Amino acid sequence: MKSEMDFRSVFCCALLLVSVVIMLPVSADASSKLYIVYMGQKKHDDPSVVTASHHDVLASVLGSKDEAQRSMVYTYKHGFSGFAAVLTESQARTIASLPGVITVKANTHYQTHTTRSWDFLGLDHDQSSPSGLLKKAKYGEDIIVGVVDSGIWPESRSFDDSGYGPPPARWRGTCQTGAAFNATSCNRKIVGARWYAGGMSAEALEGEYMSPRDHNGHGTHVASTIAGGQVRNASHGGLGAGAARGGAPRARLAVYKACWGRGTCGAAAVLAAIDDAISDGVDVLSLSLSFQDQEIPGTLHAVERGITVVFSAGNDGSAAQTVSNAVPWVLTVAASTIDRSFPTVLSLGNNEKLVGQSLNYNLTVNSDNFHTLISAGSCDERALSSANVTGAVVLCSASSTPAGQEFAGAASRVAQAGARGLIFAHQSSNIVDNTDICKRAMPCVLVDFEVAHRIATYANSAQMPEVRISKTFSVVGNGVLSPRVAAFSSRGPSAAFPGIIKPDIAAPGVSILAAVGGSYKFMSGTSMACPHVSAVAALLKSIHPDWSPAMIKSAIVTTASVTDRFGMPIQAEGSPRKLADPFDFGGGHINPDKAADPGLVYDVDAGEYTKFFNCTLGPKDDGCESYTGKLYQLNLPSIAVPDLKDSVTVSRTVTNVGPADAAYRAEVEAPAGVDVSVEPSVIRFGGGGDRKATFQVTLTARQRVQGGYTFGSLTWLDGGNHSVRIPVAVRTVIQDFIADSS
Repeated sequence: MKSEMDFRSVFCCALLLVSVVIMLPVSADASSKLYIVYMGQKKHDDPSVVTASHHDVLASVLGSKDEAQRSMVYTYKHGFSGFAAVLTESQARTIASLPGVITVKANTHYQTHTTRSWDFLGLDHDQSSPSGLLKKAKYGEDIIVGVVDSGIWPESRSFDDSGYGPPPARWRGTCQTGAAFNATSCNRKIVGARWYAGGMSAEALEGEYMSPRDHNGHGTHVASTIAGGQVRNASHGGLGAGAARGGAPRARLAVYKACWGRGTCGAAAVLAAIDDAISDGVDVLSLSLSFQDQEIPGTLHAVERGITVVFSAGNDGSAAQTVSNAVPWVLTVAASTIDRSFPTVLSLGNNEKLVGQSLNYNLTVNSDNFHTLISAGSCDERALSSANVTGAVVLCSASSTPAGQEFAGAASRVAQAGARGLIFAHQSSNIVDNTDICKRAMPCVLVDFEVAHRIATYANSAQMPEVRISKTFSVVGNGVLSPRVAAFSSRGPSAAFPGIIKPDIAAPGVSILAAVGGSYKFMSGTSMACPHVSAVAALLKSIHPDWSPAMIKSAIVTTASVTDRFGMPIQAEGSPRKLADPFDFGGGHINPDKAADPGLVYDVDAGEYTKFFNCTLGPKDDGCESYTGKLYQLNLPSIAVPDLKDSVTVSRTVTNVGPADAAYRAEVEAPAGVDVSVEPSVIRFGGGGDRKATFQVTLTARQRVQGGYTFGSLTWLDGGNHSVRIPVAVRTVIQDFIADSS
C-alpha cells in the first residue's frame, strides 16, 4: 500500500491530464453549451442500441453522425434513456420538439453539501445483544452502497479489505483507472470506481486528479461514514478521540466521482453516475449534493429498480423554504447535533473566565499566552481598517445568516488583517469547523451573544484589554443538550412541492469525524447527515431484502424520535431557537434500531411516482389536471395540505410487516385550528388475512383564515412495541394566491 506522500509525486500527472481533457467539442462555438436531453424509459435492453438511437436524434439536428459524435458528452443508456450534448440554444429547442424527448435542460452545477455519532444513535459496534440492528444485518455484509461525490482516498485505513471475500456476484461495475489511481486502488471493500469530468469547467478541474482519487476529502469523509471499517485511536488533532467507523462497516463501496475542485458537481455528470450505478448493481445510492432548482430524473429510475436513494437537504438554513432534493421517492436528510461539544476557556485580563466552542488543538497557531483584545463589531473591512488588529484577538458579531458564510468571511478578513485569533458571536455553535483558516492560521472561538456582551464590555472599559484562548477539550454525554436540528440545515416547506413534507428525517451532521486523505477530520453539513441515513438504509436492506425503497423510507420516518433522551421535545437552532417541527426534521431524529421493526409501513407503487413525475416535472400526461394540486394523496409517511379551505379527506394504506395477528389504534395530535378524524380508528390484521389496510384522514378547518402552517401527527399504536407516527402539516387559506410559509 502506498503512503499519502507517495502520491504527491504523481500530482504533476494530474495537472498534466487536466490540461488535455477536451471540455467542449472542437466544432462548438461560443454560443454553445452543454444540455441534458432526458427521454425517460429506454426502449431497448441493449445499451449499444440505445446509444445509437441517441446519435440518430442528434444527427437529425446537427446534420451528420460525425457532428453528433463530436457533440455528445454523455449517453445515458442503462437505467433510462437520454444524453448530454453541446448545443446551441436553437438546436436545443429543436430537439425538445422531437417525439420521445421529455425535457431538455441546460447543464447546471451544484455544490456538495465519526467516533461518536453511531454510538449516539445506539449502533454500538461492540454490542452483544442479538437483537441489535448491526448484528441482525451482519454489519451490512455484502450490501453495495454507491457514493456519488468527489471520489475516494483508497489508502485510508477505513477501507482496508482484510477479511473480505469477493464482491457479490450481482456486482457488474468496474474500476476505472486514471491519475494516481490504478486497478489495485480498488479492492474487496471498494469494489468499483468511476469518474466523470465531461462538462466540467477548467477552473473546477484545476489541480484535480483526473481519476476517482479524492482531491478535497469530501467524498472520502462521506464514504467512510457509511461503510468505513473500525479504526481505533482516530481523532482530529486529539479531539473526539476514539474508534472511527461507518454505520454499515461490512458494506461494500462503489465510488462515482462527479464532483470536482471545491465541490462543484455537474448535473450531466451526476446523471451519468446514476445511470452507471443502476447498471452496476448498487443497493443504495448516497448523494450529499444540493439540487434545489432542478431535480435529477435518473433517481426515479433507480428507485424503480429497487435502489434506495438518499440526498442531503442543503445547508441554507435556518430560513424557511430552503430545502432541496424534495421529490417524494428519495430520502431527504436534515442535519442534527450529537452529544459532544468542544468547550474552550477564554481568560480575560480581569481574571474572568468564559467559555466558547472551538477546535483549537493546534498549538502552532496558538501560544496559549495573553494577547491584546479588540472589539471590532461586524468585522467588515471598514471596521478592521479603522483598528490596528495586528497580533490581536478580535471580537466580531454576526449580523445575518447564513451563519457559516458570515463566520468564514469574518475569519478570512481578520486573518488578512494580521490578527492572532477570532472570537465570533453567533446564536449557533454548529459552524465551529466551517473554515480552514481557523485550523491552520489562528484559533477561532464561537460564543453566544451574552458571552460576547461581557467580553465587549470588558474590552471597551479596560485600558489594556487582553485575552488568552486555552486549548480545546472534548465533552461527551448527557450534559450536552442533544440532538438539536443544526442552524445551517435547510428547512421546508419545499417551494416546488408544498404538498410534500421535506426534509424526511434528521441525522447527525455536526462535527462528524471521518476519513479525509490519510487522516481523520471533522466536517459539518447535511452532507455528513446524509451518509448516516444511507448506512441505516443499507442495514435495513440487509435484514429486509424484499422491502421496496418506499418501505425502507417509511420505516425510517415512522420510527423517528421527536424527543431527546430526557423526553423533552427536540429543538431546532436558528434565530430564535424553537421547538422543531416537520419542516425542520420531517418525521424526527433517526432511530436505527426501531426502524428495523416498524410494525407498519407506507409502501408506494413505483407507478405512482412516475405519475407524480409526469404531472409535475415531465410531459403533463392526460389526467394531470385533476392530479396536480392533490399531491397529498400519494401514499407517503406524512400528510401535508398547503391549501385547506374547508375540508379534505386524505387516503393512506399501511402494510403490516410485524406480527400477523395485530390490532392498531389511531392516536391523533391535531394541528392547531384543524379538526382531524380517522376512519376507521382501529385496524386489525389476522393470521391468514390481508396484510394491507386502508384508512381515511379528514382534516377540517375550524375557522376561515389566511393562516400559516400548523403541525400535528397521526400515530398507530398496537399497545406493545410498535408506535407508527407520521407528521402532519396544514395551512388554511382563503385565496390561493396569498400564502404564508411560516
